Amino acid sequence: MPESPAYAPTARTVPTRARERASYDRESVHAALDGAVLCHLGFLRDGAPVVLPTLFARVGERLYLHGSTGSRPLRTAQGEPEGIEVCLTVTHVDGLVLARSAFHHSINYRSVMVHGRAVPVLDEQERRRALNALVDQVTPGRSADSRPANAKELAATAVLALDLAEVSLKTRTGDPVDDPEDLTLPHWSGVLPVRTAYGTPVPAADLPETTAVPDYLERMAG
Repeated sequence: MPESPAYAPTARTVPTRARERASYDRESVHAALDGAVLCHLGFLRDGAPVVLPTLFARVGERLYLHGSTGSRPLRTAQGEPEGIEVCLTVTHVDGLVLARSAFHHSINYRSVMVHGRAVPVLDEQERRRALNALVDQVTPGRSADSRPANAKELAATAVLALDLAEVSLKTRTGDPVDDPEDLTLPHWSGVLPVRTAYGTPVPAADLPETTAVPDYLERMAG
């Protein structure tokens, strides 16, 4: 059966405000996830909310998150065979929206929110694939150009999996929305674009001078 082009909205993925900005388009969600390197993971620990920034990677319809086996979400998940309830978010800031009035200032953004249960990944082969994907999410091509984790490192690393089921993408684009009575005010109004750019790779102090910069880094640096 072919995959649906959109995720099904649920009570948790339909926003209460600005519903017109919400999208469930699978391709758009994947693009926003694949263009990020950092997410924020929210969960409950001892009845209190905790939100942690962490690296992640998407492989098909599953997200992988990793951390030390001693980290709070990983410790919490290890004691729950069915995983822990989480809310994961990824946000891109695309522009600063400057209105004539302070009240109408805003940002242009793309923000993905995922609800579900994060479960520990115990199969060694899946864990290795997940860790390679995490490395490549940050720097595409890097997993093939670095030493893979050894047994000791694998034992110290835990991986969580979160399936993409309850998912929404919320965006804002375009100009500021000024009140009609403010249009004659002398203040500048518009959008200041925000972009992420990579600089020139800086070699480690102990790297031999003859070691060339890999092609994938050259491409990223532009």
